Amino acid sequence: MSLKQKNKNSKQSQAEFIFQKKNYLFMFIGLGLIALGFILMSGGGSDDPNVFNPDIYNFRRIRLAPTLVLIGLAVEVYAILLNPHKKENS
Repeated sequence: MSLKQKNKNSKQSQAEFIFQKKNYLFMFIGLGLIALGFILMSGGGSDDPNVFNPDIYNFRRIRLAPTLVLIGLAVEVYAILLNPHKKENS
């Protein structure tokens, strides 16, 4: 086996991951946003089933938390589609 063939085989045998550090960073940020959204959505119930608690319809649970979940999902999609191997034009 010649030296050229050994170099070619060694390049083929190296496993290359699809995602890089930048992808995983954005994935963890997206997961954090989703988790924060679900945490903000929780609560607001009443201990007594005969008493209505209007806190379940406040801004945090109706607007802020679902928006954070959707932003987190968008960040996840971006993290998956991000190509860290792309060369930037200088």
